[in-house]
Amino acid sequence: MYQQLVHHPFMSKTAVQALSAQALVDAMVRVEVVLAEAEEARALLPEGTAQALEQALSHVDWDIEALAQGVVEGGNMAIPFVKQAKRALPEALREHIHRGATSQDLVDTALMLVLSPRLLRIDTLIRTALTDGDALMREHRSTPMAGRTLMQQALPVTFGVSVAHWLYGLGQAGAALSEIRRSGLFVQFGGAVGVHSGLEETGLELMDDMARRLGLSVPLLPWHTQRQPILALASALDRVAVAGEKIATDVALLTQTELGEVSEPVEDGVGGSSSMPHKRNPVACARIKRAARQIHGHAATLYQAGAQPLERGLGEWHAEWAPLLESVALLEGLMESVAHLMRGLEVHPVRMADNLSLTGGAVMAEPVTRLLGTCMESNEASRLARDAALEAQRTRRDYAEVLFEDARVHSALTRETLARATDPSLYLGSSLAQVDRTHDWLSPWLNQ
Repeated sequence: MYQQLVHHPFMSKTAVQALSAQALVDAMVRVEVVLAEAEEARALLPEGTAQALEQALSHVDWDIEALAQGVVEGGNMAIPFVKQAKRALPEALREHIHRGATSQDLVDTALMLVLSPRLLRIDTLIRTALTDGDALMREHRSTPMAGRTLMQQALPVTFGVSVAHWLYGLGQAGAALSEIRRSGLFVQFGGAVGVHSGLEETGLELMDDMARRLGLSVPLLPWHTQRQPILALASALDRVAVAGEKIATDVALLTQTELGEVSEPVEDGVGGSSSMPHKRNPVACARIKRAARQIHGHAATLYQAGAQPLERGLGEWHAEWAPLLESVALLEGLMESVAHLMRGLEVHPVRMADNLSLTGGAVMAEPVTRLLGTCMESNEASRLARDAALEAQRTRRDYAEVLFEDARVHSALTRETLARATDPSLYLGSSLAQVDRTHDWLSPWLNQ
């Protein structure tokens, strides 16, 4: 189908393969076996039932097409799965599978199982990007470049501090997602209406035991229509997407021909145009931004489905599955591209310096205004700093030289003083300190 050309290229290939229909089936098998283990441990099933179920289900040749048709007829994949499983089981085992469970228990828990290793890999990719980004940040700790506000040159910063802000955002988002992975992927087990009908107090014990056996977190209560766990996951996924998109947006802007301050890593056959051989397109940035935009949309869908009626959602629950799985596959692909950028981004300090000099030093009008204020009224200082900046830009002359032509200036200040005041490398604010602070903050990520 069309997904191979317009959808999968923006996802992680590893994730696309891992989040297959068969993987979901295997996860449902695991849930059913663990449920039987927990029930067997409490003498609710005969001894040996769980092992017999596991052995029998491991040999089932699942009919995926029939399962898909069963979703059309039953509304979710658990219903046709249980039907196929029972047909494949010996008569004596059929009554022991899915005991006390409902479709939502099976589907929600299976989803958590298949997503868990994907979140672990995303976590690894984030750490890789932060490690390589930290090296990039420290290498360019004091490399001057134009800071830009509203897309225009504002005041000098360093490229290192720009990278620091990328890493700060990615680290914050990554920490939130890591926390969800460790403690926010909950088992689901509540039975038909979420109160373990027929199991009474044993139901909560089974739920807790299943979580431990599956390596999932233990919820306070079943969460059939209390979808805060899904919303927390959606938010964390989207935060990482935003952090990655911020990096891609900045890199793409800085790669423009007119700026040329950075370039994506060089790869044969990557970034070319179908009609313009001279172009080197920032395709990694395009992949990141495309994936991020779709993750944002999926997050909106998950939030719209969050308030679910009574004890089972009617369409809201069903609307979660694809956005959740796709968001994770997209985010894994996004982070592959972000890690690639952090590892191989080409930085062009000479071009950064050239761009800083485009105004003849007028980018330094703010500190110049303060300096001029020592020898004239503040409103006159502001006017002169502005007018000289415009003249320097218009005539492509040095800002300090234009300023020095004013009698009030050369009678009070030396050329050397003006030269220092208009040198961008001497007006970097806390850029260097921010890089150092970010490096220290990243230490827990870098040392794990």
